Amino acid sequence: MAAQAQESRLTDLFEAARAVSETGRGLPPVHLWDPPRCGEIDIRIGRDGQWFHEGSPISRPALVRLFSTVLRRDEDGYYLVTPVEKLKIAVDDAPFTAVGLEDVEAAVRFVTNVGDIVEAGPEHPIRVEAADGRPRPYVLVRGGLDALIVRSVFYELVALGEPRDGRLGISSGGCWFDLGALDS
Repeated sequence: MAAQAQESRLTDLFEAARAVSETGRGLPPVHLWDPPRCGEIDIRIGRDGQWFHEGSPISRPALVRLFSTVLRRDEDGYYLVTPVEKLKIAVDDAPFTAVGLEDVEAAVRFVTNVGDIVEAGPEHPIRVEAADGRPRPYVLVRGGLDALIVRSVFYELVALGEPRDGRLGISSGGCWFDLGALDS
C-alpha cells in the first residue's frame, strides 16, 4: 500500500512538473508557491548528484532535469514543489554537481549535471569548505541550491587561479573567489 502511494505521488508530481515546464517560460517560480506540506517522498540525491527513488537510481536524465526545476530549499530541508504539492526529499550534500567549466572573458561558467549554466559572480558565488582536510568547492546555482564542483573541474579551476596575498583565487564576474592557501 505504501509503495502504491509513493508511486502515485511520484506520478502526480511528474505530471504537475511537466505541465509547469511546458509553459516554455524558463524555470517555474517555485519561490512563489506556498502549497501545504504533503509529506515526504522517497527520493534522495546522492553526494555525486545521482537521483534515487525508493533506493533505485533514476536513470532517465529528462526526468531528473524535470524534477530539478521544481526543487526548492527551505529552512528545514529540500522539497519538490508544485503549485498544489510540496514533498520533502533527502539530499546527501548539494543537490547538483558542476561537471564542466568554461573560461570566457573575465568570467568562469559552470555547467551542472542537470544542464544549468551559471557564471560565477555576485549572484553565483564560489565557496570552498574544508571536509576531512580536503577542499569541498561549491557554486550557487539558484535559490539557495548549490552545485558541488567535481574534483576534475575543481582542478581546472585551480589551474586558472591567480595568487594573491598567499592565497589562490579566481576572478569572475567582477568578484574574487578564494580557493585556498598557497602551499609554501
